Amino acid sequence: MKPATPTARLEARLPHEVHAMLKRAAELQGRTLTDFVVAAASEAARKTIEDMEIIRLSVEDQIRVAEAILNPPEPAPALVRAFERHRRMVAPEE
Repeated sequence: MKPATPTARLEARLPHEVHAMLKRAAELQGRTLTDFVVAAASEAARKTIEDMEIIRLSVEDQIRVAEAILNPPEPAPALVRAFERHRRMVAPEE
């Protein structure tokens, strides 16, 4: 027998109309209200996380990023000075 999956409880107060709408949608899909709400909330959470964590670039932007990685520009003079200053501070000559 498969061990039971740990669960957590979630309670929410809903307007009557929202509860009725969720219940109707669950019935239309042949699911329990709990199953319907869990599935819908899980999908909404997954999409939200994906939208916030995954960077989507147009084809043009993908080409620009690849080009910058493959052929990086020369460092600006200020960056060269910062590297030198960092090198002197972190690994001073003995």
